[in-house]
Amino acid sequence: MTRPHVLLSVAVSVDGHIDDRSGYRFPLSNADDFDHVDRIRAESGAILVGAGTLRADNPRLLVNSPERRAARVASGRSEFPVKVTVSRSGDLDPDWKFWHHGGDKLVYSTDSGAARASAALGDLADVVALGSEVDFGALLDDLGDRGVERLMVEGGEAIHTAFLASGLADEIRVAVAPMLIGQADAPRFLGPAEFPGGPAHRFHLEEVLKLGDVAVLRYFPKR
Repeated sequence: MTRPHVLLSVAVSVDGHIDDRSGYRFPLSNADDFDHVDRIRAESGAILVGAGTLRADNPRLLVNSPERRAARVASGRSEFPVKVTVSRSGDLDPDWKFWHHGGDKLVYSTDSGAARASAALGDLADVVALGSEVDFGALLDDLGDRGVERLMVEGGEAIHTAFLASGLADEIRVAVAPMLIGQADAPRFLGPAEFPGGPAHRFHLEEVLKLGDVAVLRYFPKR
């Protein structure tokens, strides 16, 4: 069994926030960065976001380029990557756009949450119970069993923190936007955690890419 390559993707302000507190999604990226993210989505076998992101943003989470979708089909893959969410409680709204666009959907939850999610979603998604708590290693094992070779994780804060704290991220893509949020309680890329190696552990910087006024940093944390 081979676990998928895990890429965390995030856009942050210079002061480290991923959103403001307005209640509306704050646009950190630009058109060039959005297109770059779309290319990475098209290269991925699955895309994962937490249930909190679904509640806050109600995203469709699709590959937007028709040419990239056609190239996936021409190569024998599905038109869209598998869409994955994680919810400990299983409290999921069947009306969210996530369930009604794109291809296959997966929900990972706890044993109790899986029962709640299955009752709410019916045949909209395949629901997988991972035990009394969500085990992210077991989640990757299950995705590997399903043939997923590359997993793109698009947030939010709790999900990114969990992958990094568990030492499960192979790559981090950070798009730094030239702005300051300046709100102490605005969401951040990561929450407090005990990360492998602690503050002394330095990531390998693989690439720096300029996309308009956004700087994209590509890190390999395990190297």
